[in-house]
Amino acid sequence: MKVIASQIRKGNVVDVDGQLYAVLSAENFHPGKGTPTTQIDMRRISDGIKVSQRYKTTEQLERAFVEDVDYQYLFEDGEGFTFMNGESFEQVTVPKDVVGDQAPYLQENMTVRLSMHEGTPIAIELPQRVTLEVVETEPTVKGQTAASSYKPAVLSNGVRTLVPAHISPGTRIVVMTADGAYAERAKD
Repeated sequence: MKVIASQIRKGNVVDVDGQLYAVLSAENFHPGKGTPTTQIDMRRISDGIKVSQRYKTTEQLERAFVEDVDYQYLFEDGEGFTFMNGESFEQVTVPKDVVGDQAPYLQENMTVRLSMHEGTPIAIELPQRVTLEVVETEPTVKGQTAASSYKPAVLSNGVRTLVPAHISPGTRIVVMTADGAYAERAKD
């Protein structure tokens, strides 16, 4: 299926010169003068090599047919991450380079969407938000809560992020999986 470059998103799979590539990031640039372009960072599925390409936003790209299936995360081992299909109970191991920098956000029994091409997992999509506990942060300074200032914190998955001044260790917060940014205090 042909689509224009500006419609390509992270997680899509494109066919470039007969090779399949998983899109890691796609960013549109609109300079004041000149042609708008789309910068696409991709990983070749066959060997894992990363490639960066720039296309005109109206240029046509071939999107590969990919089946998106919901899987439940089970565990991680030396080979990669193991997921189970909730309907057929079929298990699939996803290589670590496919999961990439999203690995810290995987939680047991979390439902994720795996993109499968001819039975091979090629991309993963996590829920947009995940609830984690703040393990370590600086103590709150009295009077500091009036301004919207942020302080560094370490979360239960080992990721560092910035949280508002009123958040203390032991507090459960909601974090965006795309960039690890603080979203809100958990409601549970």
